[in-house]
Amino acid sequence: MNSIDKDQIRQNVRSHYRGIAAVPSSCCSASSLPDRDANAASALMGYSDAELQAAPEGANLGLGCGNPQAIASLRPGETVLDLGSGGGFDCFLAARQVGAAGQVIGVDMTPEMISRARSNAEKAKASNIEFRLGEIEHLPVADNGIDVIISNCVINLSPDKQQVFDEAFRVLRSGGRLAISDIVTTAELPPAIKNDLHELYSGCISGASSAAELTTMLERSGFADISIEPKEESRSFIRDWVPGAQIDDYIRSAVIRAVKP
Repeated sequence: MNSIDKDQIRQNVRSHYRGIAAVPSSCCSASSLPDRDANAASALMGYSDAELQAAPEGANLGLGCGNPQAIASLRPGETVLDLGSGGGFDCFLAARQVGAAGQVIGVDMTPEMISRARSNAEKAKASNIEFRLGEIEHLPVADNGIDVIISNCVINLSPDKQQVFDEAFRVLRSGGRLAISDIVTTAELPPAIKNDLHELYSGCISGASSAAELTTMLERSGFADISIEPKEESRSFIRDWVPGAQIDDYIRSAVIRAVKP
C-alpha cells in the first residue's frame, strides 16, 4: 500500500466518523441499523447494564466489536490510554475504575469526535479524563507513561498497524499492557471486500488482519505474552454489519492482549 492509498484511507475513515459524531450510528459497520439503539448494540458486544448506565448521555455511540473494560483489569491510580476514543464511552468507564488518583487519556483523529467527547466530559464533571486530537500512528503522548492501553475496534482502521503497535510500545511503561477488542480475519477476504477502501474499510471490515499477522506485528514492536482470542459469539452481531453478505464467515471480534517487558 503506497502513501497515497494510506492518506486516502485516513481521509475516508475521518469523514465516516465525522458523520457519526454528528448523528450516532448503531454499530461499527458499513450500514446503519436504525431499529437498534446504541445501548442495545453495546449490550451485544458485552457491556453490562451498569456500564451502559454509567457513562454520560451521548458518550455511547454503539460503536465497536467488544468490551475492552472486561479484559483490562484496571486498578485505582493507573494511567489509561484509549486509542480511537470516539465519544468517550470507554474512557468514562475506565475513569470509574482508576479513580481520582488515576488518569484516562483518549486520542482520536476526528475533531468532531474530540469536541463531542470533551463536551461529554464537561457534562459529567470528569476531572480525570483528557481528550487529545491525534492519530494513533503518531500518539500525542510522552514515552513510558501509560499503564494500560485499551481500544475498541479501531486499530483495524489504520493503514499502518505496525506503526500503531510501535507507538503503543513507546508510550507504555515497562510492565504496561494492551487490552484491546478488535476485528481479525478468520478466512481470506474476497477481493470485492478486501479492495473496498472506502465503505467497508471504514466499517471495520476490509482493514482487518489475521491473528497471525497481528502477532507478528506485536512481536516486532517488542511485546511479550501475546494472546489473540477470536470470539465465535461475535458472529451474532457481525453478520448484521453488511446484511446478506455473510461477512461473519470471514471476520470475528477478538480479544488482544500483550505486555511490554
